[in-house]
Amino acid sequence: MSDGRRLLMITFLVLVWITSVVRAEHISTPNILLILADDVGSEVLECYGGESYSTPQIDKLAEQGMRFVHAYVMPVCHPTRICLFSGQYPFRMGSPDWGSYPPSAEANTIAQVLKRAGYATAVAGKWQIALLGEDLLHPNRLGFDEYCLFGWHEGPRYYEPWIWQNGVKREDVREKYGPDVYCDFLIDFIQRERDQPFFAYYTMALCHAVTNDLDKPVPVGPNGRYQTFAEMVSAMDDRVGRIVNAVDEAGLRDSTLVIFLTDNGSPAKNIDGVDNHGELIYQPIASIRNGRVIPGGKGQLTDAGTRVPLIVRWPNRVPADSTCDDLVDVSDLLPTLAELADSPLPEQVTLDGRSFAQRILGEGAGKREWVFAEHKGNAFVKDRQWKLYSDGRLYNVEDDPFEHNSLSTSKPPPKHLQKALKQLHAAGLAHP
Repeated sequence: MSDGRRLLMITFLVLVWITSVVRAEHISTPNILLILADDVGSEVLECYGGESYSTPQIDKLAEQGMRFVHAYVMPVCHPTRICLFSGQYPFRMGSPDWGSYPPSAEANTIAQVLKRAGYATAVAGKWQIALLGEDLLHPNRLGFDEYCLFGWHEGPRYYEPWIWQNGVKREDVREKYGPDVYCDFLIDFIQRERDQPFFAYYTMALCHAVTNDLDKPVPVGPNGRYQTFAEMVSAMDDRVGRIVNAVDEAGLRDSTLVIFLTDNGSPAKNIDGVDNHGELIYQPIASIRNGRVIPGGKGQLTDAGTRVPLIVRWPNRVPADSTCDDLVDVSDLLPTLAELADSPLPEQVTLDGRSFAQRILGEGAGKREWVFAEHKGNAFVKDRQWKLYSDGRLYNVEDDPFEHNSLSTSKPPPKHLQKALKQLHAAGLAHP
């Protein structure tokens, strides 16, 4: 072999080695901290144009990562959690009853997918998908090694909280504020599992109102009342900052993917206290965003109920202080995290989710052409401009974000949305 050819061959082999090293570093599996706030619409956060509340910690997270502006969930909490856990739309799973999760799907949750990739897993805060006191192994069966969760429909989540931790009711938290207990638990988990990949799911109690379905009102706070929505927003922001700072202080900043998402829009009302007759006091919630008053939209299939903040931080992967208009819905979390963790997707399961890992890795745009949400017998498919309801209503939401003027009688729906709705009906989505 001539010297020239030998040099060319050596150069080629060196380039192949460098490429393999860079690629291996590029796709190295991250730790994952998934934060799901409760009842928080985009209009609440300053980084999304909110003007009514101060959210410096979440704004800082957005400055350090990517802010998605077209992220969608179901308009209430239980179906959002079903969808997040399974990667499937609720109708495809038989529209599970409130507070339940199909036993046949327990082996294929987002936590199980990550466990199969060698991740340690933990969850803290709100469970919602079971009456936990009646089934204390439920989080374990769905893939979590450890949990610290409040007893939904059993007791308080904030003051004098009713908390189950790994099958045992905690008796040392009576004087503690529930959100601090959940946050402390996950910080401890992160510190203990720092030497292996971990999945920490922080399903926040904040900013949901206090429990209102017990025989008597739950305990008020130290000042003799419940927190206002504004106070809960501040508490939420502070605890997001605490857990993200704990990741950084553990030396895991560059190796941890942090995702902040919310489960639906803000509520129309908050429970602020109890009157002299023992009745709960409700106060309306309306927030200002970009100079416009936005009433809480929880429970509605409008943008106020379904279009939520999504922030992703992974230093040296995700560009800092960036914005992304890819379409994302909550079913996408499972395939995205599976791809980043190099874990196989569940077999013999029809996923509705589409991975947006390529966006996180800087390799291109997301794959979605439309997103979906459903609630109480109605549903929609939409892209950035057009929104088609299953009952036939059509809106140009780019020009008419509050959906005042249906165009269903004057304009045919876009073909790709018609096709999507037809496919969903064929898959089992009920006609309204």
